[in-house]
Amino acid sequence: MERTIDELIELLNDKDDFVVEDAVGELELRKEESLDSLIEALSNRKKNIRLHAATLLGAIGDPKAIPALVSTLKDNNKLVRREASTALSRMGEPAVDPLIEILDDEDWRVRGAAAWALGNIGDEKAIPALEKLLDDESGFVKQGAQSAIKSIKK
Repeated sequence: MERTIDELIELLNDKDDFVVEDAVGELELRKEESLDSLIEALSNRKKNIRLHAATLLGAIGDPKAIPALVSTLKDNNKLVRREASTALSRMGEPAVDPLIEILDDEDWRVRGAAAWALGNIGDEKAIPALEKLLDDESGFVKQGAQSAIKSIKK
């Protein structure tokens, strides 16, 4: 019997890694059908569901997920933020402008994650905004901006 998308998303929080892996695979195979539910899952109260939803959205690569992934850079869990940043970096050019816009966020973790993702995307359009972060009060953000600029200029 085929599971519903909502049932599969709940399984992302299962204690058995094999069950989680199976649910991830099924959701990825049913990407068109699962996209909206995965976007919604980014705000689930369970960290593992948010984490796997971000990973899956990065693998699916649909630009429709970009606004929700950008918002997820503000998640209270560092692993979820990191996964959202990785997912955005996989989105490529469509994610560049939303990431540039969030470089002035008040949270240094958000600025740093956005800089990292921009460096991975490698679009030269991001360089002027990243250069503004070279004077950031956060060493993490400064280093992220330096690394991103270096990566883009390669």
